[in-house]
Amino acid sequence: MKKIATKFLGVILAIAFIIMGLNINFSDIFSLPSEAVVSYNDIDFINKDKLFGEFVQVELSDIKTGTDKNSSGTMWLKLFGCIPIKQINVEINKGEDIFIGGIPLGFAIKTKGVLVVGSNTILSADGGVETVKSIEIKEGDIILKINDKIINDCDDIPEILSQSYGKKAVLSILRNGEILTCDVVPEQDFQSGDYKIGLWVKDDASGIGTLTFIKKIDNSFGALGHAITDFETGVEIPVQEGKIYKCNLIGINKAEKNSPGELRCVFLQGVNGKGIIEKNTKFGVYGKVTELDSLVDNNLVTEIGSRMTIKTGKAKIVSSVSGMREEYDIEIIKTSYQPESNDKSFVFRVTDSRLLKLTGGILQGMSGSPILQNGKLIGAVTHVFVSDPTKGYGIYADWMVRQ
Repeated sequence: MKKIATKFLGVILAIAFIIMGLNINFSDIFSLPSEAVVSYNDIDFINKDKLFGEFVQVELSDIKTGTDKNSSGTMWLKLFGCIPIKQINVEINKGEDIFIGGIPLGFAIKTKGVLVVGSNTILSADGGVETVKSIEIKEGDIILKINDKIINDCDDIPEILSQSYGKKAVLSILRNGEILTCDVVPEQDFQSGDYKIGLWVKDDASGIGTLTFIKKIDNSFGALGHAITDFETGVEIPVQEGKIYKCNLIGINKAEKNSPGELRCVFLQGVNGKGIIEKNTKFGVYGKVTELDSLVDNNLVTEIGSRMTIKTGKAKIVSSVSGMREEYDIEIIKTSYQPESNDKSFVFRVTDSRLLKLTGGILQGMSGSPILQNGKLIGAVTHVFVSDPTKGYGIYADWMVRQ
């Protein structure tokens, strides 16, 4: 009788562990980052939808109320509501309202320094000279100073070199986030008499992208979901100053397999300016909107959803590819909780027949298009799969907002 009872108990325990294994997402739990941003609504949603399993409860403790900043505390994931299995330090989002974007913008940036895009030969009295041939300067380098004098635009270079009279010049350059110095001896151009260093440079950049959000409290905006880069060198453009402009959609080049499509938009610099650009980062372009008219719909207001609450399944993308701001169906097919920030946070597929008929999938120019799930902004479009334009990458909205 005792043996039968022991076997019976063993079977019951085995069944219990199988049930727990099927209903607890241990792989998701242990892949969670050690720090995260959540709101009280996010906590309620996680528990209500049992995102981490039937037997896992999420609780907050040790809350420290912030003043200028959000409150902070500890989030515990507990088995059966009492056995701690994961601890996460959290910043508690105040749940501020944001306007949802979804419309195309024109971006015009004045670079901080000048960007090197090539080199050339200087025709001196002694023949052709390549002054930069023997020094370590590359396409994509950004010249910040010459002889400790700040370079604001391309016109500053000949003015500074004219004062060198052919003597060695010291260049301060930015490369991959690191400031380096190199020496170059200017040569006098035989025809113009100007001193030159034999570099092609530029001091501005422009492009098209999509507005993601505008914070209702202060009109600060986020857009694009990735950095504006120089077309020729691929370098992220550091911002000295910049503006955003209202764009006019004039057509669509439909996407096909191995052939990315694009939104064809036009804007005029100096006309229909809507705000200023303050930062250009790998998570997008940021600044302040000075004119809300035509950028926002007062009925499209929501909150930021934490990446902790995102799950595979149905979602919406907001875009103006039809000429008006609309929501289209997508499916999130892969997520990552990302302990480190990245602009490829999750993978989605376009499922809406209207959008597929119109565009063929995700187009260049749609980067920054807001992605909604459960009524909250959870991300933005960043990249398209060239081999399958119906699929794309998105970045988590809380990565963007923290910028």
